[in-house]
Amino acid sequence: MSRRREIASTYAQILRTYVRWAPSLLLLAVIVFVPLGLIHTLTVDAEISAFDVSTGLRLAALVGAVLALAATGLVGEVFYTGAVAILLTHPHDGKPPSLREIASMINYSRLIAIDLLFGAMVAVGLIALFVPGVLVFVWFGLAAPVVEIEHRTIRGAFRRSVQLVRSKFLLVAAVLIPTEIVGDGLTELATEFAHDAFGGSLVAEWFADVLTNVVFTPFYAVAAVLLTVDLIRKKGGGVELHSKPIS
Repeated sequence: MSRRREIASTYAQILRTYVRWAPSLLLLAVIVFVPLGLIHTLTVDAEISAFDVSTGLRLAALVGAVLALAATGLVGEVFYTGAVAILLTHPHDGKPPSLREIASMINYSRLIAIDLLFGAMVAVGLIALFVPGVLVFVWFGLAAPVVEIEHRTIRGAFRRSVQLVRSKFLLVAAVLIPTEIVGDGLTELATEFAHDAFGGSLVAEWFADVLTNVVFTPFYAVAAVLLTVDLIRKKGGGVELHSKPIS
């Protein structure tokens, strides 16, 4: 299969899975992104100009704000992706687990640690020279699904992600990078529109942030999980997707 056909086929599979599992994916996204949307909105609303400091300190504050924005933009996505990995791959009495069962199955400590570390590493890489941040995003982009599918340690999940991505780096990059850029771009546009339309209302911006994350982050999560499952299979793993969602 040519690279273009492989990428197109992957996107088609992601879309089919998103549509088939939409009710469960969207409900899970609401649970995750309602509280996190408030954190992201407060970060976006932070005004560096409000600091009455010298030029040097103002620059440091600006760098800190950009780091925080980049990190909080990813925080939640990684955790949510791990939860989606459970939803799509872990059978329970011959059928997918319910949302309550997913909540009991999530490895919270490892997944939260990976979420925060991944966001911080990408943010620092983007601030440094941009390219390192992109590379970190691709190489470590499958760590969250790996934690929940293969039950790896934090370090082991990052290492395993690199092993899986190595053989299909361009495919993973061609799927995860555009998906992330489109999702983040639409979130920022919606937040700015809410700010302009409602005079900077925190509630309106919060609602816009949550709405866009609920709609578009599942697409990113499904993409990461499908890529992980496919690459594990190619390396001899036995993980499978559920054929149908919870009825």
